[in-house]
Amino acid sequence: MLSILIPVYNYDVVSLVKKLHEQALELNITFEIICMDDASNLFTNENQQINQFKNSSFVILKKNIGRSAIRNLLAEKAAYQNLLFLDADTFPVHENFLLNYISKIDNREKIIYGGILYEKSKPSKDQILRWVYGTKREALSVSDRDKNVHLSFLTLNFLIQKSIFSKVNFNESIPNLRHEDTLFSYELMQNKIEITHLENPVYHLGIEDSKTFLKKSEEAVLGLKNLVDSDLISKDYVKLSYYFVIIKKIRLRSLVSFGFKILKPLFKKQLLSKNPSLFLFDLYRLGYYCSIN
Repeated sequence: MLSILIPVYNYDVVSLVKKLHEQALELNITFEIICMDDASNLFTNENQQINQFKNSSFVILKKNIGRSAIRNLLAEKAAYQNLLFLDADTFPVHENFLLNYISKIDNREKIIYGGILYEKSKPSKDQILRWVYGTKREALSVSDRDKNVHLSFLTLNFLIQKSIFSKVNFNESIPNLRHEDTLFSYELMQNKIEITHLENPVYHLGIEDSKTFLKKSEEAVLGLKNLVDSDLISKDYVKLSYYFVIIKKIRLRSLVSFGFKILKPLFKKQLLSKNPSLFLFDLYRLGYYCSIN
């Protein structure tokens, strides 16, 4: 009935699998849990415990294939029609997490996204930027997500029918620079695949330090630019590329790029502080976008 699919990279997923396994047994459903490790260097011995759980497996790939390819491979290996994808660094908020998803399964071909939360207590100072961004921009209520059902969809906690992958899957040809979920959601929209938003969140536990998150954000800007330049997504699908088009149209790209290079050290100092501004974070990403040749 249900295939629970978890791509893993350098993360201990035993606690997550144990919780999901307990819930599945309590519901007395037909299920499997597949954890696929993308050639990690860490926690491989610890994660071997998963093979001892009923209907559960931990598989290590011989070489790293990337976030898109491993999700497609998990879908291909799944035995059942209903696929629940969870990121390794998540954990269910509610004890009836699986029941909430299962109760929404019917004959309609659709995706159900349960949402994400961050723990209320602030992390250490060096992780504040990621926590603030996640809390304000990702941990959205169903009513907020329903305002833009496709763009507010994230791929760390969702239920999907296996048949949808014959129409839309994760693009393996794009660089491994983030935004694979953006492209996936855009192609779902183009193919008129329904996304239903549900209040069934997971905690996002794997919060990077602010320096790492800022570096990954630059990679994400490069990834977005690649998608737009390759005509894989529309320029106005994401606000960042939409504003770039406007700046370019009114011939201010060079000025914004120059200003960004001058002010970049000040931007970084503020964003790495204990009280980072998301407005400045947006300006930082827009300036970086304008500075890319």
